[in-house]
Amino acid sequence: MTQLRFALAQIDTCVGDLNGNADLILKYARNAARGGARVVVFPEMTLTGYPIEDLAFRATFRRAAWDKADEMAGQLKQEGLGDLYVVAGTVGTAPGSDKPRNRMVVFHDGVVWAGYDKHFLPNYGVFDEFRIFSSGERSLVLDIDGVRVGVAICEDIWQDGGPVAALATQHVDLLLTINGSPYEEGKLHARYDLAVRRAHEVDAPVIYVNQVGGQDDLVFDGGSFVVDADGTLLERSAMFVQALDFWDFDTESTRQHVAHIQPDLDADQEVYCACVLGLQDYMAKNRFHGVCLGLSGGIDSALVATMAADACGGEQVWGISMPSMYSSDGSRDDAADLADRLHAHYDIRPIEPLFASFQHELSLEGVAAENLQARIRGVIVMAYSNARGVLALATGNKSELACGYSTIYGDAVGGYAPIKDLLKTRVWELARWRNKVAADGVTLGGVLDSITTAPDRARAQQAPIPVSSIEKPPSAELRPGQKDSDSLPQYALLDQVLAAYIEHAHGRADLLADGFDERTVDTVMRLVDRAEWKRRQYPLGPKVTALAFGRDRRLPITNAFRE
Repeated sequence: MTQLRFALAQIDTCVGDLNGNADLILKYARNAARGGARVVVFPEMTLTGYPIEDLAFRATFRRAAWDKADEMAGQLKQEGLGDLYVVAGTVGTAPGSDKPRNRMVVFHDGVVWAGYDKHFLPNYGVFDEFRIFSSGERSLVLDIDGVRVGVAICEDIWQDGGPVAALATQHVDLLLTINGSPYEEGKLHARYDLAVRRAHEVDAPVIYVNQVGGQDDLVFDGGSFVVDADGTLLERSAMFVQALDFWDFDTESTRQHVAHIQPDLDADQEVYCACVLGLQDYMAKNRFHGVCLGLSGGIDSALVATMAADACGGEQVWGISMPSMYSSDGSRDDAADLADRLHAHYDIRPIEPLFASFQHELSLEGVAAENLQARIRGVIVMAYSNARGVLALATGNKSELACGYSTIYGDAVGGYAPIKDLLKTRVWELARWRNKVAADGVTLGGVLDSITTAPDRARAQQAPIPVSSIEKPPSAELRPGQKDSDSLPQYALLDQVLAAYIEHAHGRADLLADGFDERTVDTVMRLVDRAEWKRRQYPLGPKVTALAFGRDRRLPITNAFRE
């Protein structure tokens, strides 16, 4: 044999859905065999879904996963696929204990090989594996038709030493790593650079198979790839979609064959696709058929509605205009125009009569009266969600969330927040990008290529967001003449300070050294520090930056430290 064909199966699994995940593995294994593969490789913890968090501690779940693995092994052999090597991930148990392990297994000839347990357990950012799993202690080399395949699981290749260093001394022919690496902007290139270093270390090609799909606030982008020992890119799968791609390892050549390489997505396209996929999978895996949200005519709700239409179709979007006595005619017109462009449902529910009823009893003034308007709108949005069984979307962005510029139980209500991790300036950039690709007739790429019906394809190629929603000064319209800049620094400046303070953890002295003026620094720090309690109660949304609110950043709500 001079060639060993590998199939890279980046699939979208659901945590806890053992039957559905097993069916997906079997489907892709069949297709891999039809394509002539000898080995088909699936992502990290494929059978259980990833991350399983504290499900790992349930003995009933672990037993069910192993029962399903045994059943799968038998079914593969029964279907004539016993000769195929199926590499996948699941949950295992440490020898002599009940401590769970993150395990790679191999299905072959009707048997589940015990395989390899992850050595390095990440305990930073969104990862909490050190608390959940115990560590494997050995490296592993599989012999497949005389080819020595060293194996690793995700974090094992991110850390120096450990199993990869051991494999470098064992003369492997290639290194195979299965991964559940969540998306963040720019990470694709970091993964590639890392794989090149490991390829040099083991002096062999590296196969990197990554998960795709949304799981709560994480989005996995796929983008599986193969690099040669010298760092040459040999194969790259598409991002944000399920894929089965093939690569042939030549056992008699020092220079490997280049297979199909998917082109890069640009930065705006990546982030937009990540947000849409996160929403789409959250809906599908939690059985929501549609969404509802308030349409104010502003840029945030316009972008969220557009993402929702791209995720589930405009006909499944319920947009609710809830004008008050302070709502401008322009905002109402923009909301109606947006709904028409998206082919979304559009209902008008004026809040002034409800506000007057509350005021008759409460006689509120100032911020209390402003917040009352937002909370009335929140009640209406949640009423639509309950009555229609659709997912309520919060439309706040990261800048507002950072500064607490939202009303708890008002515009902060909802089950999912698609732009939660996007600064306001990024919201504008993505809105312009979405309109531009529609106007240019450019394919949207990634998950957006799943738009298959003719009406939705036509809608996807129409600029969805009214230009006036992008260009007008942002305002909550809760009092006469209100603008966001009355309460916050201009967003162009605010977002720079927020990026430094939150994502780079710069303190007051650092921010002043960065060149920001003292008044702005003190204002922003005060707003951010005071708003932690609101952020804890905000809906989850897709992580797309290096540091998102939630798992990435955990600060005490009761905190007397001030700089």
